[in-house]
Amino acid sequence: MQKTKGQLEAEISTAITRFEKEHLGRGPKEARTFIIEDMILIRLKSILTPAEEHLVEDTEGAQLIKQVRRRLIESSRPLLETMIKDITNAEVLSLHTDISTRTGERIFVLHLNKNLEADFE
Repeated sequence: MQKTKGQLEAEISTAITRFEKEHLGRGPKEARTFIIEDMILIRLKSILTPAEEHLVEDTEGAQLIKQVRRRLIESSRPLLETMIKDITNAEVLSLHTDISTRTGERIFVLHLNKNLEADFE
């Protein structure tokens, strides 16, 4: 039986939460995934650790957090791409991410080699 779009989005949210916990040390309080044609948009809320929340009080600390988190994602990128491929059966062509130190949110945008929404029409 084929999964619905909502089921696939939920599975990605669960997997990215597990990835954040296991490889970055802390998971988000909320994760939402949106499949938009050949893209996946993932929004993670409340991802900063208590120590990071204190660091963001100055510009230098906020930039340090962004830099460290970016490097952690880059070093774990092959694992993240494999995880997405296992769930979607699609290759990740590009991955973009940023973190807001003001709101504690992280956004992922993944561009895939196929239109996932076409499978649900």
